[in-house]
Amino acid sequence: MTTVETRRTAPPLPGTARRSPAGAVLAVLWAGAAAAVALWWADTGSVVGTAGWLTGAGRIAGLLCGYACAVLVGLMARVPLLENRVGSDRVARWHAMAGRYTICLLVAHVVLILTGYAAQDRASLWHETVTVVLDYPDMLKATAGTVILFAVGVTSARAARRRTSHEFWYYVHLLTYAAVFLAFFHQLALGEQFNGASVATAAWYVLYLGVAALVVWFRILAPVRLNRRHRLRVESVQQEAPGVCSVVVRGRHLDELGARPGQFFRWRFLGAGMGWTSTPYSLSAPPRPDLMRITVKALGDHSAAVPLLRPGTRVWAEGPYGSLTADRATARQSLLIAAGVGVTPLRALFETLPGEVTLLYRARSAEDLALGGELEAIARWRGGRVLYALNGPRGERPDLTAGSLRATFPGLAGHDVYLCGPHGFARDVYEALRAAGVPDRRIHHESFEL
Repeated sequence: MTTVETRRTAPPLPGTARRSPAGAVLAVLWAGAAAAVALWWADTGSVVGTAGWLTGAGRIAGLLCGYACAVLVGLMARVPLLENRVGSDRVARWHAMAGRYTICLLVAHVVLILTGYAAQDRASLWHETVTVVLDYPDMLKATAGTVILFAVGVTSARAARRRTSHEFWYYVHLLTYAAVFLAFFHQLALGEQFNGASVATAAWYVLYLGVAALVVWFRILAPVRLNRRHRLRVESVQQEAPGVCSVVVRGRHLDELGARPGQFFRWRFLGAGMGWTSTPYSLSAPPRPDLMRITVKALGDHSAAVPLLRPGTRVWAEGPYGSLTADRATARQSLLIAAGVGVTPLRALFETLPGEVTLLYRARSAEDLALGGELEAIARWRGGRVLYALNGPRGERPDLTAGSLRATFPGLAGHDVYLCGPHGFARDVYEALRAAGVPDRRIHHESFEL
């Protein structure tokens, strides 16, 4: 997880192997979708005529849309099992994909149901739409929820995201909860599969109440408990390189958090006008029972204000998250490849990973190397190596190809490789590592992009 302001998740790196926890979760999600379709199948007899086929297809789309809404909210709940085992980047991509599916299913449901009802009543589509919205139970609330979901979908589109601030997008995105709540009751009131079907109705309630419980627990109660218990405050702010600074946060009983090198928290600094934004930054040193440290590069409004923080500023944190940890290691030798401020989680891993560890640090120039003194000290202490890949005197970029990596690191295919940096850099290095013979299962990476 690069320590920058996250605007959208980057696409997965080519060839990324699916880890078993991710496969198991996907199997459960697809099984749930099959169960939703089974509700329609079990309650539907013969389908007759155009109106029957349109209405039936609309009901299937509606059931899948209702299920997708629950999945969409569940993936927003920041469940540690998903965030730490599957990976925050993968969960974020699943959430984005679920959002697209939800909008498509919603459009299909509305169009098919209204067209089917209009054909059945021999009425115009406009007349049928007005009748359904105004006269059917809970449809006014469902219509409001539909409008909100469309608004969330529009602001989440890539073209719109580039033109809006992260804060605006974030708070519009939170309206998803209201949209799902408003749309829920019409499903039970009008869904043929729930009329008189106590088992199906109970299952739908369990699905939605279970997801609501995850959101309340992990997004509200757990952060409140964490911050009341640990009382986080800014201890100090120190410049590390041009545009890069470290923030030391002091708190109580921080060992109880179980944070590990390579993980990140979502930070909200309650001062300097920064309290409205929660931003993910990685730990740049192994956490201590009373201190944690992050290192931030000024790449946006939030990160540019971090150097202005004053000691004593209250901090609101959520986490720890992320799966870029020593738990993923499978070999005795490890290679850490960092670019820019992506060095921060790898600096913490460089100090703590067992076995033989080498760090390759890519930067434009020597003055852009953040935490360089610490890296050299760690290398001397543990007998590791730090190598630098800097631009040449005329700005020429270093050669990080499969051949150069194999020549620099003998036996590379037997290494675990931890990779962190801008998405374009990580994508190119990932492909070079695969071409050099490193198996996918040994390339560890969490991908986020500005």
